[in-house]
Amino acid sequence: MDNNNTPRISAPAKWIPLSYSFAFILRSKRLMAWSAFLILMTMAFTWAGYLLTVDFVDGLTGNFFLTQPEAAGIWGWTKYIGWMVVKWLFLIISRIVAFYLAFLVAYTLSSPGYVFLSTTAEKIHAGEHFEADAALNIKGILIDLFEGLKIAGFGILVTIAALAANFIPGIGQIVVFLLYTYYSALMFVDYPTSRRRWSLGRKINWLRSHSTPSFRLGVFPALVSVVPVLNIFLMAMIFPLMTVHSTLNFTAIEETMQNKKREQTEK
Repeated sequence: MDNNNTPRISAPAKWIPLSYSFAFILRSKRLMAWSAFLILMTMAFTWAGYLLTVDFVDGLTGNFFLTQPEAAGIWGWTKYIGWMVVKWLFLIISRIVAFYLAFLVAYTLSSPGYVFLSTTAEKIHAGEHFEADAALNIKGILIDLFEGLKIAGFGILVTIAALAANFIPGIGQIVVFLLYTYYSALMFVDYPTSRRRWSLGRKINWLRSHSTPSFRLGVFPALVSVVPVLNIFLMAMIFPLMTVHSTLNFTAIEETMQNKKREQTEK
């Protein structure tokens, strides 16, 4: 039987589990050191941005929450209770917004570091088969920062859409969760695609074309993001792991796609 005439069928990309990605980091001192550095940097940027944002927002309110109304009589107690409700709502909402904005700033500023982590993980995993793309230089770092800024801005749009979706009865929360799941996947796919200098549109199209793997990449960070207050620090802790995990699966999918294209060309 002539094997050359036998059609070859490309199998789908084998999914790399999160446990493998975690063990992959532990086996490399370089990845472990860089991950620890990025965790500390992300936390520092987030905390500094949070404090600055809170100080700015509190400064806008002036003395409104410093001088409480006198609780005398029915009208006085009504004003006092209303003042307390507004105060606590303001504190809760302003702190949540401050954490989120601080995280977006930290994400943008640390994006070149995560691109480097992603590239290093891909290089170690591919070995001699690693194909270098754009060189790491000042221009590349500025591009990475700009791409991180675009995705952070896109995240603000996703948040606005999620707030609107919350008012949809029944399916609103499901829509919100899906929005955050695929946005989380976009954040992590951004790193391996940045060294390839992909545009934001191309990254989003990749998510659409690979909706199931994208969901699997984004569902764990989306679940972590719903933890109140602690979500920012938990996200900082898992960011290096998810960066490596997403990089390994992204490259596996892309390699499978390239093999399929070569097989179609050879037919």
